[in-house]
Amino acid sequence: MPEPPSILLLHGNDELAIAAHIAKLSSGLGDRSTADMNFARFDGRSGLDFQALSSAVNAAPFLAPHRLVVLDHPVTACSSPETRTKILELLEKAPPTALVALVEYDELKPDKNKRPHWLLKWAVSRSEPRVAVHFYNMPRQWEMPRWIESEAKKQGGRIDPDAAARLAEMVGENTRFAAQELTKLLTYVNYERPIRLLDVERVSLVSAQASIFKLVDALGQNKKKDAQRLLHRLLEDEDPMAIWGMVIRQFRLLLQVREMLDEHATQLEIQQALGLPGFVVPGICSQAGNFSVSALESIYHKLLQIDEQAKSSQVPLDLSLDLLIVELQATA
Repeated sequence: MPEPPSILLLHGNDELAIAAHIAKLSSGLGDRSTADMNFARFDGRSGLDFQALSSAVNAAPFLAPHRLVVLDHPVTACSSPETRTKILELLEKAPPTALVALVEYDELKPDKNKRPHWLLKWAVSRSEPRVAVHFYNMPRQWEMPRWIESEAKKQGGRIDPDAAARLAEMVGENTRFAAQELTKLLTYVNYERPIRLLDVERVSLVSAQASIFKLVDALGQNKKKDAQRLLHRLLEDEDPMAIWGMVIRQFRLLLQVREMLDEHATQLEIQQALGLPGFVVPGICSQAGNFSVSALESIYHKLLQIDEQAKSSQVPLDLSLDLLIVELQATA
């Protein structure tokens, strides 16, 4: 039988699916104490120590068939041709006891000349079956209800289709957020019956979603105190990560809607193109009118910066959200 792949390239924006894949790999390293001794993780954005990476890849596993080495953001790590050559040579010469996962949290897309991304090209060009590529992108908005139903089954429960559709409206395309909400809802029904629409309305973040809309509305109208008051009220009741997911979704929608409005799209065309419920379209169109495209692009860029800081634990997310309200006054 051929040897299973020992070098994995995981790419795409579905962090939940990527984390589940890595967790599955970790589960094959033995019990907790053994697994910890056979696991190493590196971040290509943090001044990668190549010697430490090489040592981790080439070290013999301890009481297990493999060692797992995860390199997050390998493209950033390979910022120079010399580093790229060294890392690729290390991977090609890696011992069979090394299981190496290269993780990019976005799709590796072709360049402007439509040539395949160099890392993806390298991975698929290997003649030996040692390298495998896995693509994990978050579902599109219209795919989310089915994803939610499937995730509920994975968590040991069920959800009615209309409840899944309502939850999908709330969480957008954020699978991690959706999974968290499903866990909360399944606990609420004690895993004894399907989650129903009324459960979603009672337990999930419907009211928080409405507050996010009001918060963004206040920002668009330069009502700083109102926006901060709404944010602090939300932070008292909800997890900052959940609020953060809704803020990102709201501004992403606003940017898309604003661009379509500038191209003279009708509300029906916007509803159909973005898969939005009909009742939310007038409000989102009105809100988009409070911002220019350039302002929304600037805000979205700032949100991405905050997201990176939160993932690397540089700044607490609740503090980042508070500072964001202040900074956006000059942008709105």
